[in-house]
Amino acid sequence: MSIVLAHLSDPHILDLRGVPLHRMLLNKRLTGWLNLRLKRGHKHRPAVVEAMMADLRALAPDHVAITGDLTNLALEPEFEAALAMIERLGMHPSQVSVVPGNHDLYTEGSRRSRRFGTYFEKYITSDLDLAVDLPGGRFPFVRLRDDLALIGLSSAVPRLPLIASGRLGEAQRRALREALDHPEVRSRVPVVLSHHPIVDPLGRLGPLMRGLEDLADFRDVLDHGRDVLALHGHWHRRGHERLAGARGATIHRLGATSASLVHHDEEKMASYNVYEIDRASGLVRSRARVWSAATERFEDAALPDGAGQTG
Repeated sequence: MSIVLAHLSDPHILDLRGVPLHRMLLNKRLTGWLNLRLKRGHKHRPAVVEAMMADLRALAPDHVAITGDLTNLALEPEFEAALAMIERLGMHPSQVSVVPGNHDLYTEGSRRSRRFGTYFEKYITSDLDLAVDLPGGRFPFVRLRDDLALIGLSSAVPRLPLIASGRLGEAQRRALREALDHPEVRSRVPVVLSHHPIVDPLGRLGPLMRGLEDLADFRDVLDHGRDVLALHGHWHRRGHERLAGARGATIHRLGATSASLVHHDEEKMASYNVYEIDRASGLVRSRARVWSAATERFEDAALPDGAGQTG
């Protein structure tokens, strides 16, 4: 029997309650706040996230993976709201896995305070002791769930304003290689969770501004001779790309949109993905549950094939 894995990303929860003005004006949050007010804020709808939580409760998947950017500005009220959102799923913490996005480590202050790891500690626990200490918590975590080995990575690092690139780092990549080679993982389907995708965004400046700094090394680790599912967010675009590995296996790049974004582009409209996976066949089936502005509910849709890269 297949395992049902739901995948959502980038809810970008904004909550400024009780935040002093100086915390908004004296660092990178100023550009983030202006972006929200001038462009992003009116498109990200909290009501859509609430509807998604209700739809997920009705679906009752075996596991839920959230690939980062739960918050907008990495503020304490946002982490509290994101934690409450997850708890409204009504699932045991062992059934929900989260990894940080660049917005969750938006500033040096959020890195120093280890805010992400503190708030989401029970959703990043590991069944194997391979993790290294990182600003967002201890990664990679490995969660063994029936036919799945969920491996969570942190690609989030604080950057200068307008730069949203990420990095895994040598220590985390080395631990990932050890995880993929572990007998408990090799007997299951590996599902790797990261915020940044395993391919570069389009455009000359895309990799520098929004890509993964050590992408080539990451891909080399993933290309370990067995099929692997690589789930991500960041691009706010859903899609399924099959990447041929040098050792004959397939890396399935599976991207999710922003959970809160109401957008005219159907491939960027708020949605979550649903994967059916079993040990013998790997990824058996995939689909999306997409928000319909007309009916104000989530409806089934195909997960687009192909690169789906964004600039």
